[in-house]
Amino acid sequence: MARRTVWQAIPTVLGILVLNFLLLRLIPGDAVDVLASESGGATEATLAQWRSHFGLDLSLWQQLLAYLNHLVHLDLGVSPRFNLPVGQLIAERLPNTLLLMVGALALALAIGISAGVIMASRVGRWPDRLLSLTVLLLYSTPGFWIGLMAVVLFSVTLGWLPSDGIETLGLDLHGSAWLFDRFKHAILPILTLATFYIALYARLTRASMLEVQRQDFVRTARAKGLPPTRIAVRHVLRNALLPVTTLAGLHFAALLGGAAVTETLFGWPGLGRLTLDAVLSRDYNLLLGILLLSSMLVVVVNVAMDLLQAWLDPRIQVQ
Repeated sequence: MARRTVWQAIPTVLGILVLNFLLLRLIPGDAVDVLASESGGATEATLAQWRSHFGLDLSLWQQLLAYLNHLVHLDLGVSPRFNLPVGQLIAERLPNTLLLMVGALALALAIGISAGVIMASRVGRWPDRLLSLTVLLLYSTPGFWIGLMAVVLFSVTLGWLPSDGIETLGLDLHGSAWLFDRFKHAILPILTLATFYIALYARLTRASMLEVQRQDFVRTARAKGLPPTRIAVRHVLRNALLPVTTLAGLHFAALLGGAAVTETLFGWPGLGRLTLDAVLSRDYNLLLGILLLSSMLVVVVNVAMDLLQAWLDPRIQVQ
């Protein structure tokens, strides 16, 4: 299954890349227009020279063939906005965004599944009602508002956590002190990015566990006298995690979109802010590089989720 998924994903990624290239070229204006406006104006000769330098004077199909040729040679091109290789810009920002995405997804799965298990095992009782109300509030509240309130509470009022940036400026930290400083700066962005998904996974885990509990194999396990904890963990929860892991694989790509808002709110130097800068400056090369990376991340995560589901349910065969 994993091998088949990879081979099926290659033409999909290629189709997405070509479609994105064509759609971006339909947007009026280009990076040269933005550069000219920022510099206060430019002559026609200067504009023509810039467009020739960045290959923007070629026809649409010539630009597409040139871009695909660069991709074959593992070259994502040059960013007109930053005048740097796109690969270098992405490599500098990617670790920061992956820290937020992986941290938010791991936190959402850990808290969401735990809350769902408690809710399913205490159906109709006060823990279920209290957690259901909390989950509903998290689900219906915009993430940026939660981030703003977290800044007001933990940064402005209590002064426990920093509200901006990825590290404390002016300090030459090393080792564990450097890691702890990064961890403090990452807490609020990760929590902000994870809140919606915590609520989603909690509700899905609760519903899946209640559905699995009514299955015949669970009744058989109870009739055989197996301990309730073993039934809940090895039989009910293990099968209830299948839809949760499927949804988590799909949400990994969506986290990149949410990271743009979170990174802007907390001044986090990641791909989200870089994407926003590329959109505002019409930096098509940079946008295409980020979109290509996002597609590849989706492929890798989906393959990993297929392997995880095969481990959770032996009936799923991996080929």
